[in-house]
Amino acid sequence: MDLSRLHAGLQGSAELKVAPEHTAPSVGSGKIAVLATPVMINVIEAAALDACESLLPEGHQSLGTRLDVTHIAATPVGMTVTATARIIGVDGRKLFFRVEARDDKELIGEGTHERVIVNVERFDKRVAEKTKR
Repeated sequence: MDLSRLHAGLQGSAELKVAPEHTAPSVGSGKIAVLATPVMINVIEAAALDACESLLPEGHQSLGTRLDVTHIAATPVGMTVTATARIIGVDGRKLFFRVEARDDKELIGEGTHERVIVNVERFDKRVAEKTKR
C-alpha cells in the first residue's frame, strides 16, 4: 500500500450553515438551541476527510479512531461553521491531525484527531463476521 502522497502539512476544510436540525435539542445532546457538539465533530471529521481521502490508494478509506476536541463557544442558528484539519504526522496507516472549527465570529473548537487507513474489502468482511451467530 503506497501512502507516499500523505504527509504533514496537507490540509482540508468543511463548512456547515447551522440550521435547527444541527442544534443540541435536535440531536439529543442538550436543551439550548445552539450548534450541538456532535455536529461540530462531524464537520471536523469532514475536514479531515477532505485533507486525505482523495490521496488514498484505490480500495482504501480512512476511519476516525480518536478525537480530542474542546467546544469552547456557542454558535447560533444561521451562522456558518468552517472546520479545518491539517495533517501533523503520518505513522504507517495512522494519520494525525490538528483540527479547529470557527463560526462567523470566533474560534469555537480545537484539538487533535486520529484516523487509520483501512482496506475497505477486508474491513467489510470483518464487520460482516460480527453479524453472524
